[in-house]
Amino acid sequence: MTQTVGSIEVAYPDDPRRRIELAGLLNFRDVGGYPVAGGGSVRWRTLFRSDALHRLDSAGVAAVTGLGLRTVVDLRTQLEADYAPSPVCGRTTHIPVLTGDFQGVPLELDGLYRYFVDECGGQIGAAIAELCGDGALPALVHCSAGKDRTGVVIALILAALGVPDELIAADYALSGLYLDPDQTPAIGQLSASTGLDEELTRALLSSPPELILGILDRVRAVAGSVDGYLLGHGLTGSGLARLRAALIV
Repeated sequence: MTQTVGSIEVAYPDDPRRRIELAGLLNFRDVGGYPVAGGGSVRWRTLFRSDALHRLDSAGVAAVTGLGLRTVVDLRTQLEADYAPSPVCGRTTHIPVLTGDFQGVPLELDGLYRYFVDECGGQIGAAIAELCGDGALPALVHCSAGKDRTGVVIALILAALGVPDELIAADYALSGLYLDPDQTPAIGQLSASTGLDEELTRALLSSPPELILGILDRVRAVAGSVDGYLLGHGLTGSGLARLRAALIV
């Protein structure tokens, strides 16, 4: 669905341009088109989010490469990246959101997302900083399912651009649709690559919109604002300004 606001066409989560269907990918999509505070919208075909790329065939690699990606930010652990190496689709930077031996990392989604915000801010900031440099875009951010680590990073980017929270939450919730265990092979893929029990994997595939709304509230409670959180974790004001200039049209 689209709507024209002034001279700007803005899009919503159900816009048919959003999801890019390629064999081997379940959750590849464009985050363009969303309206931003103060006017304008997020530029199309400039920032993408996805699940892991290792199942792409040669045609899929060519299609992703054809998007003109300059930067690919891989948020997976080193173990995940070694187990399922990505094809080359752009300059890849590996920034694991989760590091160490994972002791104390919660497995339920609420706790896991709070852990991201409270304990992984440096890694999240470093991932977003990769997109702030001159010539960094178009870019793709991905993890294994393209939902949790990617979901938090993309949510903070969209919030920093001024996209309304309800649209950020709706964008996040699309993962639950695309990773629906009754309609996709995601359960088997993720169970095999992570070693998690199938029922646990099934629970982790959900993406309730209220979860990301809670994380945005937590970030603002901790740092006063999304900008404050990012500036406190390695980004600069000039970097955020470049990101907005590149992503808002």
